[in-house]
Order: sequence, then C-alpha cells, then structure tokens
Amino acid sequence: MNILLITADQWRGDSVGYAGNPLTRTPNVDALAREGTAFLRHYAQAAPCSPARAGLYTGLYQMNNRVCRNGSPLAARFDNIALAARRAGYDPTLFGYTDVSPDPTLLPPEDPDLRSYEGVLPGFTTRVKLPEHEKAWLSWLWGQGLELQDHEHAHLPAGAEPGTVSAAPPAYSGDQTQTAFLTGEFIRWLGEQSGDRSWFAHISYLRPHPPFIVPEPYNTLVSPDEIGEFCRAASPDAEAALHPLLDFALRSTPKSSFVPYAEGLVRDFTEAEFRQIKATYYGMIAEVDAQIGRAFDAIRARDEWDKTLVIFTSDHAEMLGDHWLLGKGGFHDESQHIPLVIRDPRRMGRKGKKINSFTEAIDIFPTLLDTLGVEPTHHPDGASLGPFLDGEEPRGWRDAAHWEFDFREVASQASERHFGLKSTRLNLAVIRTDRWKYVHFAALPPLLFDLENDPANLRNLAADPAHAGIRIEMAERLLAWRAEHLDQTLALQELTADGVVKRRG
Repeated sequence: MNILLITADQWRGDSVGYAGNPLTRTPNVDALAREGTAFLRHYAQAAPCSPARAGLYTGLYQMNNRVCRNGSPLAARFDNIALAARRAGYDPTLFGYTDVSPDPTLLPPEDPDLRSYEGVLPGFTTRVKLPEHEKAWLSWLWGQGLELQDHEHAHLPAGAEPGTVSAAPPAYSGDQTQTAFLTGEFIRWLGEQSGDRSWFAHISYLRPHPPFIVPEPYNTLVSPDEIGEFCRAASPDAEAALHPLLDFALRSTPKSSFVPYAEGLVRDFTEAEFRQIKATYYGMIAEVDAQIGRAFDAIRARDEWDKTLVIFTSDHAEMLGDHWLLGKGGFHDESQHIPLVIRDPRRMGRKGKKINSFTEAIDIFPTLLDTLGVEPTHHPDGASLGPFLDGEEPRGWRDAAHWEFDFREVASQASERHFGLKSTRLNLAVIRTDRWKYVHFAALPPLLFDLENDPANLRNLAADPAHAGIRIEMAERLLAWRAEHLDQTLALQELTADGVVKRRG
C-alpha cells in the first residue's frame, strides 16, 4: 500500500460538507468520505501545534509525551509514525512541517536546531520544509516574478489598509498559494517514484491557519451575511466572567496574530469583522480542498488510487469567533473537534460509513502501524480504527473524548506571572461524554457543563450542590482515565525465568 497522510492546520471538524455544513465547499474531501469512512466525533489531544502533533504522531496523550507547548522538546525515546514506517521499509517523505522540537539532550548547545520549535519529526525525509516564515514558498513566487518582502507582507489584502479585516485578495493568485506550492512539489516527487516500490508521503498544509486571507475566487465564495450566530455569551466581559482562564485569554490575545499589523485585542473585533473572518476562513478551506483534489488526481493519473491509503485530518481546530476568541487552546470543543476521513482501498465494501463514536488523534498512530504491519516500541494510548473501517464497533470502545491543555510559558513566564502559579500548575484536562463535560485544572476552579441543556458551555455547574454527584463522578472518571493511561511501555513487561513476557494491555 502507498500511504498519504494529509493534515490541514486549524481545520474545524464542523467545517466540511459531509458533516452537513452548507457553507463549506469541500467536494474533494466529501468525495473521499463517500469512498471511505468519516469520523464525525474526532478530537485532537492538545493545542497548539506542537502538542497536538505530538499526540497524532506518537499515539500518546500529552501526560505521557510531555510536549506541553510550542517549543517543548519531544523526547527521542518515543516511537512515531515516521520511524515505524522506516521499520516497514518505507522512506516517509515530508512536504510542509511537523512542528516537532528536537530532544536537546542529544544535541550540542549551539546546534541551530535548538533555535526553533519548527523541527522535523525524526524519521522523515524532508522534500520541502515550509515553516511559518514560508521562505521556500516566497522564493518560488520570486521565481515567477512576484517579489514579496516577507510572509507578513505576502498576506496583506491588495489595496486595503494594513491591519484591517477585508475580503480583498492578496497579491498572489489561487495557483500561487502555499497550498498550491506544496501540492505541486508532491506531484513532482510523485512523478519520480518508480512504481515498483510503495511510497509514504505526509503533506502538511499550513492553511486554513491564519492569517485570514485567500485569493480569488475563494475570497467571495461565502458572504459575511450568510454566517450564522456565534456560540458565545452576550459580551466578552460576560464570557470572561465564566472562568479565570477565559478572562486571561480575552485580555491577552492580540488581533495581530490573525490579521497582520492589526492593533488591539481579538475581543474588540466588531461583529462585521468577525463575520468577514469566518467567511474568509470558509474560503481558505475551499482553496485547500481544491489542492487536495489536485493531489488526488495526480495519484489517479498514475493508476495508483486503488492501492493508496489516504488519511485526512487536522492537528487542532479554530475558535473562529466563538466565545469571542480566535485561535486554539483551552477546553472548548471548537478548538479540539477536528475532521478525520480514512479511505482504505482494501475495505471499499464499507465505503461511505459515518462513525459517531468518540475517536481521538492518538488513534492514528496504532491505525497506521496496523497497516504497516510493525509493532510500536512504546505502548500507545490510542487504539486502531481498523474495526471501524471494517464496519464493526470495537469491543470496549471509549464512550468519552479526552484532551489536555497546558498554558505555561516557560520562556516568557507571562502566564505564571498572571496567575501567580508555577509552570507545573498551569494545565487542564477534559473529559467529554454525550451529556457532560468536566474540566479539571491543577490549580484553578473546575468546570462542569450539561451539554444537553447548555451546548454552548455558558453555565458552569461545578459549584452547584444539585450537581455535586455528577461532578464527583466525572472527576473520578478523569482520574481513572489518567491512571489507566500512565506510560505502560515497560510496565507491561515482566522478566521471568523464561525470559521477557510482553503484553499489549
């Protein structure tokens, strides 16, 4: 089998046509879902990018892989999808980025790889690296006669005042986006493959990650007037009153992280600006979908579509104006609910199935290892999705989703100063069932939401005596989840007179 793993950064799980969103134009991802299996309640394990990808690539919860923030190193002792692919005889090749910080214990202090969190996951052959500075893409544009000063200037709307929210397109065209560039590099590489050896490619698209801007015709596909209501309290102040973490986020998240050169805080965007941002985001998704279709067509042209396993997902999602926020992080579903579609040509008899069971990013690692036919060198927290692909519900499958979020700032200490807490106390863990969501903090007040009566998460019931029993039950479930998933790599081995006995758990 060929293997194509596609990640699109910051793509919300509700922003696909196959999930019923009428505003998204995703014909290629929708077609993939019709030919494969779509997982409708799939969740990232953490945020932002580095923690989210650590879970995806290793199959480990954050409490085990310990990648807490962008810049937290991933210890070299952990297995990952690229190393596993090499053991199976593949040369896994990267197009884009993985945001994995290297283990500093293996490098000299002056090694330049220790100056950036945007490292490459060990095991990958890098065909093209495209971190946030986007220099490879900008150089490609220069070769076409389009000279842009830097990546910030590249994403300014043409003819509009810098720092303003606008539907105006950038200076580059729909054929010149970063997504088009990466897709073209993949297609060129694909043409170099001999055909007598299976390949493994990881296309890691940066979009629809901000800045929020997209070329024609995608910039006007969705009108701001079509955007429905946002999921949020009546005002930013009312939202902030729910919890100290929300108050901190609303006080500190700058507009400039999403619109270059904008001044002020995200909470101060007007209703019209939030609506335009959301409309632009849907256009960005449509642009990525079009390039995904271009990659699929190239595989079909080689007559390899029916021997290629395709996995499409995201690292984490995007708040998109809900709760008066943009970006990712925290306890909201909007930040963690992501798409997942798997098309395995060996299982076409089950095509078009939609799964409503809770699945998690950590399940990708064991699913791929099943396909590769290799054993992991550590004990993964996730479980293979193979039974779902065969049309079966696995026995004992989870009935809740879990994720973690760490808001320490080791270098700047900004969070530590604000809360008056040390780094190790600035974290949360979430358990989300059909009915309840419980959020446990190491040192801040807990949260409990009744999702049946409060799907927007606007009423905290944690201090309500009438819900004390539910709070205790959910806290106990979270504690049991943590106890079960502590690192079991060596704990499931025992030295005996007959040698080492290993169990899967």
